[in-house]
Amino acid sequence: MEETRTKLAPGVYLTCLPARKFKTSLLSAQFVTPLTEENAAVNALLPAVLRRGTMQYPDMTSLNAQLDNLYGAQVDYTVRKKAESHCVGFVASFIDDAFVPGKETLLEKVASLLGQLICEPVTRNGRFLPEYVESERANLVDTIRGILNDKRDYAELRLLQEMCCGEPYGVSRFGSEQRAEKISAQKLYATYTDLISSTRLELFYCGSAAPERVQDALLNALSTLPRENVRPLTLTEVHTPRGEIKTTTEAMDVTQGKLGMGFSCGSDDFPALLMGNTLFGGSSNSKLFLNVREKLSLCYYASSIYHRQKGLITVSSGIEFENYQRAYDEILTQLKAVQEGKMDDWELEGARSTLLNAYASIGDSQVKLENFYLGQAATGQEETPEELAEQIRRMDDKRIFEAMQSVKLDTVYFLKGKEAAE
Repeated sequence: MEETRTKLAPGVYLTCLPARKFKTSLLSAQFVTPLTEENAAVNALLPAVLRRGTMQYPDMTSLNAQLDNLYGAQVDYTVRKKAESHCVGFVASFIDDAFVPGKETLLEKVASLLGQLICEPVTRNGRFLPEYVESERANLVDTIRGILNDKRDYAELRLLQEMCCGEPYGVSRFGSEQRAEKISAQKLYATYTDLISSTRLELFYCGSAAPERVQDALLNALSTLPRENVRPLTLTEVHTPRGEIKTTTEAMDVTQGKLGMGFSCGSDDFPALLMGNTLFGGSSNSKLFLNVREKLSLCYYASSIYHRQKGLITVSSGIEFENYQRAYDEILTQLKAVQEGKMDDWELEGARSTLLNAYASIGDSQVKLENFYLGQAATGQEETPEELAEQIRRMDDKRIFEAMQSVKLDTVYFLKGKEAAE
């Protein structure tokens, strides 16, 4: 598969991912803007309100009727976090032209509808409809509150907030409940006008149409998009390690403790750290899973994630309150084992196989392809899945151990029960 990337206008880029094995096509429009505590909630609310209607289709009934006319096409709004960039917009899925009855073409019509959602949202007196803003604001607040209800997600967010306090990486993609509740229709419209005129717009297409046709369709659909003083992409700054470990403990009405541990990575050898993290806790064959969870039964779950752009590894685990110290010590013991190369050949090859399978599977899903290339575009990376896979194939154990020796404990977050706190 040969992807192409083209500049359509100032700050507007199209990535075409030719694919003929799917019966559907995917078209995505994503605004990429810096993630900040002040603007996270209002940016998250914006695509939900835009999705409520256009000037031609001013409500959900008429908009959905048009989607039905397009053979059941779907348009979903998206709110994503890619490193320290906030990506908000729409993803459309529709029948590929090769499978539409009567040789009817849908690409141009779907592109036109996306253009209307972005450039011609339904307004009244130059403002968004208050009833739409109020409804979607309530939905956003419910979503933010829902994070607290899932204690695993909540603990992972709190770890990043503590570790990256004062840094954009610690901000939730949905923003805070307090800021969400205060968003007015006027504030939202001001954010909208700024976003469409001065923010990077990344477009993605996956399907069988020729790139030239996709370009023409999107240029026509976005012909009225203002482009004034487009801000350059803001790249993520690597986390600065602390001089001493930061520990935060929080008590809530929970029956299972949540232990999160954040590590800073002093190496910039991305492929080696990715392999090292997979060995440590990034798969079902990892040391955290097989030893801390299965063999010693210290955790209900234990896994780790490598945050490439930020230079972090975070560990998430669920434990009995009384097992805190034992789990803490054993997690560090397993990290040390990776750093010292204490492992069997099957562990190394198992980690390699896990990553190679993950990269190979990206091409099996249009959603995965769009999400992968959005992440690359938003963070200034250019490697393809095939190039990343080749780096993993060529990885030797010495590089892994050297890179993992730079990993140091930085922040600890523990969520315990109220009874355990007394």
